[in-house]
Amino acid sequence: MELTIGQYSLVYNMLSFAIASMIFSGVFFVLARDRVAPKYRISLVVSTLVVGIAAYHYLRIFGSWEAAYVLEGGNYLASGKPFNDAYRYVDWLLTVPLLVVELLLVMGLVGAKKEGLITKMVIAAFLMIALGYPGELITDETSVMGMRGLWGFLSTLPFVYIVYTLWNELGVAAAEKEGKTAVLYRNIRLLLLATWGFYPIVYMAPFFGWEGASTQVAIQVGYSIADVLAKAGYGVMIYAIAKSKSEDEGYVIA
Repeated sequence: MELTIGQYSLVYNMLSFAIASMIFSGVFFVLARDRVAPKYRISLVVSTLVVGIAAYHYLRIFGSWEAAYVLEGGNYLASGKPFNDAYRYVDWLLTVPLLVVELLLVMGLVGAKKEGLITKMVIAAFLMIALGYPGELITDETSVMGMRGLWGFLSTLPFVYIVYTLWNELGVAAAEKEGKTAVLYRNIRLLLLATWGFYPIVYMAPFFGWEGASTQVAIQVGYSIADVLAKAGYGVMIYAIAKSKSEDEGYVIA
């Protein structure tokens, strides 16, 4: 595969941006942990784990991208070393269940409902990633009726279950709160829809008529943007909710 300097640099810079976002949002979550009530700190711990795992895998993706291409004659040509995008799916296998858990934890669900919902959502998250990966390996199909489309459809089933369940739970949580906390719940509800909804759009990039290098660039840039918003951005919203709920409950920073 041949890439122009602009195409190669765009992916290179987006991966670099993702690494910086994950690392420094993690630093923020660690430093902000004591600013929320003790019962909400576990959510920030999970947020830190999410961006930490993502930062590690983005470093591996970045290194693989550098090694996969060499500059020759004004364009970047394949070096003979394959670009290993499997790091991204390994990352999602670990971080997507944690993203679900951190949100459920900050909502303050208790007892059997919390445990049952977390179990179901983690299983659904695992199935969503596992079913999507085989299709991700097929980038040369432009028809939605092909194998990429089939695996994408199967992956969409647990995806819809997760988003629908979280959307409803956040709606219930927002209805039970007032003021700033209610607004934050509504905002993270919209962020959930926007960020999670972006992933299937990127997955369908080959179906939009893009081929070869254009597909590769669109997928890498699209997933990087979605990851930054869904992990670092999501974590900041989790912190804002935890802090607002702490203030509502009278928690005072020592």
